[in-house]
Amino acid sequence: MNRIIVPSELQHRSLGELKVAFHKAQQDLARSAAGSAERRNALASLENIGRAIDSRQTLRPKPPGP
Repeated sequence: MNRIIVPSELQHRSLGELKVAFHKAQQDLARSAAGSAERRNALASLENIGRAIDSRQTLRPKPPGP
């Protein structure tokens, strides 16, 4: 990953698309060298994507309970 995925890029993506992007960023993180710009970008992207996922899941209606 050469760049950070910013929140404005994520606001119109579906939950499924966000989960795919999160997985890709995890793979980028695993392949990056400690202390590298690629690692910092992957970590920042993971944070941004994670927040977007959390906000989508918070907005989803809860199923009725027992």
